[in-house]
Amino acid sequence: MRTDFRITSDINTLDVAALLQNGFNKETAEALYAQGKEVVIFALLQLAALALNNNNITNNNISITTPSANIPVYQKPTIKKRNQKPGAKIGHKGHRRPTPTINRQETHRITHCPDCKTKLNKRNLVRTRLIEDIPATIIPEVTEHTIHRDYCPQCKKIVEPVVPDAMPKAKIGNRTVVLSAFLHYCVGTAISQIIAIFNAHFHFKLSAGGLVDSWHKLALVLKPWYDEIAEIARSSTILHGDETGWRVNGKTYWLWCFSNQSVTYYMIERSRASPVLLRFFKRSFSGVLVTDFYGAYNAVVCAHKQRCLVHLLRELKKVSLYNNSSNWLLFSRRLNRLLRDAMRLRGNKNSMSASQYSSSCSCIERRLTLLLEGSWSDKDVLRLLKRLRRHRSELFVFLYVEGVPSDNNHVERVIRSGVVMRKTSYCNRSVSGSETQMILMSIFKTLRQRGYEGTEIIVDALRAFYSTKELPKLPETIHSGE
Repeated sequence: MRTDFRITSDINTLDVAALLQNGFNKETAEALYAQGKEVVIFALLQLAALALNNNNITNNNISITTPSANIPVYQKPTIKKRNQKPGAKIGHKGHRRPTPTINRQETHRITHCPDCKTKLNKRNLVRTRLIEDIPATIIPEVTEHTIHRDYCPQCKKIVEPVVPDAMPKAKIGNRTVVLSAFLHYCVGTAISQIIAIFNAHFHFKLSAGGLVDSWHKLALVLKPWYDEIAEIARSSTILHGDETGWRVNGKTYWLWCFSNQSVTYYMIERSRASPVLLRFFKRSFSGVLVTDFYGAYNAVVCAHKQRCLVHLLRELKKVSLYNNSSNWLLFSRRLNRLLRDAMRLRGNKNSMSASQYSSSCSCIERRLTLLLEGSWSDKDVLRLLKRLRRHRSELFVFLYVEGVPSDNNHVERVIRSGVVMRKTSYCNRSVSGSETQMILMSIFKTLRQRGYEGTEIIVDALRAFYSTKELPKLPETIHSGE
């Protein structure tokens, strides 16, 4: 059997696809061998890499002759979908929009049948239908303020009243400033999109420079709320912490997030090291700090720390993809079962007596001790053992302290809004922009957590500030019964 494949003198032009086009037969191998040792080694390396790509990519109709440019670098594994129907469970209380207030009424009646055109006989049959919509034309309200300026004989100067509907020397009202800031710092809408919405739909002409300048002024006024959020976070009983990458003027920064059920505090810092945490906490933290296993959190002095067990479970699953040694499989199986048994025990606490629960917790602790004292040789096992021994007292705090979760999912969901904004707005172009970012993000997120979905609460606070020169206290949480 003769092949058309020819080996060229340039090793880099060797085409492995051509090698396998007619099958890698004896004649092709002899032709490679005749070219010398370097050509054989190069061909074997390319064949190994090509075989690896084919093992990683299974269901994309990629053959051995597919160009390398068309082969994805990485493909996410197929995840089996849960056999669960979307929506609430049967018997769950439904959710629907509240009935709106009727502003105007219209009556509709026809005189002839729309099908056969026969004249209709009138009957006293009616039905009503409510339609809620946005007006066809939204016209901005322009108010001319006549400000009387009078002379004070005591101060010997001309004085005038304050107009609380806008910032000093501003032509844009507070409601527009707060709404645009809400869209950018809470929803994550890009500045260009905000301008397009206001220009096209609200018929309100805005510029990017004017918006950003008004946001800086808004953040300066609301800075006391930001400081108050920080104090509440530092004095809370449970606090979650996490961090993610950020960019300021093209340089790498870090977005830090500290959150619980009532407040969320963001910081944008140049560093990801422990000094940032020490500057935030200032002193020892008297509550429970829930974090992942990042080493910077070790510097924080806390009453208790709870490390995220979900991170451990994810790592067990990830390592098992490439490590199938018997030592690792035994260790990962035992640790996985231990962590899940602990989380299941916490979920069943209310159905157990105090003595049963205490005995079960002691059993969990004994199982962990036996696991740590076992004889293990796998390098991945030894690496995880070092981490588990270091954080031995921080794994099962959730079993003993009420309200402490076993994972750090809360702050990961909260910081996700910053990740989405990072993709849409490319972070900040200046340090002052990052300061405005962290102030307004913290305030909008905290107000939403406390039940204030709209922007009127901030508009009212601005009116009070410009009228009295004093910002009101941060609003308390709206209780469900109110």
